[in-house]
Amino acid sequence: MAIVGPRRQSRESVDGPNRTGNGQGVTVMATDRPLLCGIDAGTSQIRAILFATDGRVVAHAAEPTPMRELGPGRAELDPEALWRITVSLLRRVAAEAPDAAAIRSIAVASVGEAGVLLDADGRPLAPVMAWYDTRATAELEQLLATIGFEQLHRITGLCPDPTFSLLKLLWLKRHEPELFARARRWLNVADYLAWRLSGEQATDPSLASRTLLLDLERRTWAASLLEATGLPASLLAPILPGGSPLGRIRPELAGATSLPDDCVVGVGGHDHVCGMLAAGADRPGILFDSMGTAEALTCIREAPLADPALGWDGFNQGAIELDRPFYYVFGGLPTAAAAVEWFRSVHGGLDHATLIAEAEAAPGDSDGVLFLPHLRLGSPPFPDPVGRGAFVGLSASTTRGALFRAVLEGIALDGANILGTMLRHLGARMPERILCVGGSTRNQLLMRLKATAYGVPLAVLDLPDATCLGAALLGGIAAGIHADLAEARSRLEIPVRLVHPDSNGDEGTRLGRQAIYATAYATLRPLHARLLDR
Repeated sequence: MAIVGPRRQSRESVDGPNRTGNGQGVTVMATDRPLLCGIDAGTSQIRAILFATDGRVVAHAAEPTPMRELGPGRAELDPEALWRITVSLLRRVAAEAPDAAAIRSIAVASVGEAGVLLDADGRPLAPVMAWYDTRATAELEQLLATIGFEQLHRITGLCPDPTFSLLKLLWLKRHEPELFARARRWLNVADYLAWRLSGEQATDPSLASRTLLLDLERRTWAASLLEATGLPASLLAPILPGGSPLGRIRPELAGATSLPDDCVVGVGGHDHVCGMLAAGADRPGILFDSMGTAEALTCIREAPLADPALGWDGFNQGAIELDRPFYYVFGGLPTAAAAVEWFRSVHGGLDHATLIAEAEAAPGDSDGVLFLPHLRLGSPPFPDPVGRGAFVGLSASTTRGALFRAVLEGIALDGANILGTMLRHLGARMPERILCVGGSTRNQLLMRLKATAYGVPLAVLDLPDATCLGAALLGGIAAGIHADLAEARSRLEIPVRLVHPDSNGDEGTRLGRQAIYATAYATLRPLHARLLDR
C-alpha cells in the first residue's frame, strides 16, 4: 500500500423477502478496469461506494440510517427499510459508474451487535434493535448470575453488557415468546444484507465476535453458552473467513439495479475491522483509531488474552480470519462524533465551521471546563451500561466556544485514557504508530487536541471511507480480483499527514489534565446512579 444492460424486473421482486435460501469527489475511470463496491451500514448513515482497485472513489451514494429513537436506552429500525435503502443506493452508484458492467464484486460491513430475526420463510420477525440498545439489562443480570462474568469473558473475550446479540435474543425470547418460537435464523446486519443480495447466509469471525456467543479461541459458536441459554445452534449462521465468496448477485436484483448478473457477493465484516484492514493496521505494534459516530481503539494480537481484568475494565477482544486467523483488543467510546452532533443539535444544528472557529478562539484549557462524553454507555475503564455525560467547571463567563472545545478535548482525553489503560493490561509500550481514519479526522482542532492528549504524533490517513474500502477489498478477494489482502492493499495509494502535539504545552500540564479527567468519571458515577435511582 502506497501511503502518499439486463432486463429490468419489477421492484416488488427485489424489495420483497428472499425465499431462495440459497457526493464524494468522483473520478471517472477507464471502463476496462474492475470496480469494487463496498457497503457500510452504520449508526448514522448507510453508504455504498464504488472503488477502483487503487482505492479511488468512482461513485458514492448515502442515506441516513432510518433509526427510531424510542427513549433512553431504546432504539430500533425496520429491516425492510434498511434493505430498500440499500437497493436504492446500489441503483444510484450503478447509474453513476462509467460502466456498470465493470462492477465485479460487493461486500458489506456493518455495526456489530445488531441483527435481524427471521422466520422459516426469511421474513423479519421484529425490528432491528440498535447496537447501542440497552433494554436487555435484566437479561444481562440473569446471565451474570447463572454463568458468571469471568466464565463469559473466558469463552468470548468480551466484557458482557446488554448490547450484545445474545442479550437481545434473550430479551426477545422473554418478551416476545410467540414471535421467538417462529424464529429460525439470526443474521447480523451486514450478513442480512449480504443474504438479500446473494441468497446465501453466513457471517465472519469479526461480527460473530460481537454476539457474546463466539468461542473466541476456537472461532466457533460456543456450544456451552447456547445450551445454557436454551438457544438452538441452528439459529446462527455458518462462520466463514472474510472475503469468502457467497455467490453471484440475485438475478432479479441485478436486473433492477443495472449491476451485472455475474457480480460476486463476498463475506464482509464488522465496520471498525473493515476500516482497519483497509488502513493496513492489522499487525502488532500499530494502534488503529477509528473515529466515527463511535470511536474504537484497536491493537492486533496473535492470540487472545485470558486475564479477566481486561474485561472488568471494559475492554473487548475479537477474532479476524482471512488467509489466517488473528485477534484484536479494543476499547471504544460509544459517543465520539455522536457527542459533537449532540452539541450541534442543542445549538440549533449550527455548522461545524462556526463551532470549531469559536473553540479555536477559546482558552487552551477550555476555560477550566471539562466534558465527559459518555452520552450512551461508559467507556473503558468504566464499562457502565447507564453511562452519563457531564460538563464540569462551568462559570458565568463560560462561552459556547469553551464548551465546544471541552467537548472535543473530552473526546481526546477519553481516547488517551482508554489507550493508557489498554497498554497497562497488555504490558506494552506506546505503539510504534497510531493510524487514524474516519470522518472526525477532518476536524483539525480535534486531531491536535488528540495528539496532545496522547503525547505523540498521529498518522491521519486521507481515507474518510475506510470502512467501505475495507469491505470492497474483501469483495475483490471473493471475486478473485485480488489474491489476498496484501495484494489488494499493494495497489492502494493513500495520502497520509502527521498531526503533532501542541508545542505550547508541557508534559506536566498534559499529564495533570489527564489525571483530572481519569478521576472525573469515577467521582461522578455514583451520583449518576443516584440520579437514575440505580
